[in-house]
Amino acid sequence: NYYTVLGLSNKAKKKEIKSSYKKLALRYHPDKIKDGDDPEENEEIFVKVSEAYAVLSNKKKKKVYDQYGKNGLAAFEKGQDPASAGFGGGGFGGGGGGS
Repeated sequence: NYYTVLGLSNKAKKKEIKSSYKKLALRYHPDKIKDGDDPEENEEIFVKVSEAYAVLSNKKKKKVYDQYGKNGLAAFEKGQDPASAGFGGGGFGGGGGGS
């Protein structure tokens, strides 16, 4: 769930999404690795955080994700009807699988 990745509730506003992304991106950016951090784990988290922000900061993508989840968003990005992805009405990304 993209909201979980950013540590937010599904009611988070644009400002909260941006703030959380900036904090997490700085923490897990590959150029900011601290002693004791696992570089591969940091990179994996950074990619997830960036993906979550790319969706939640885009008004259209966020709306589709909130209504149809990850599968609906994938269909939308392919130019297909998100409802045809089989996860309609999941609400706040709940039907889209784990991330």
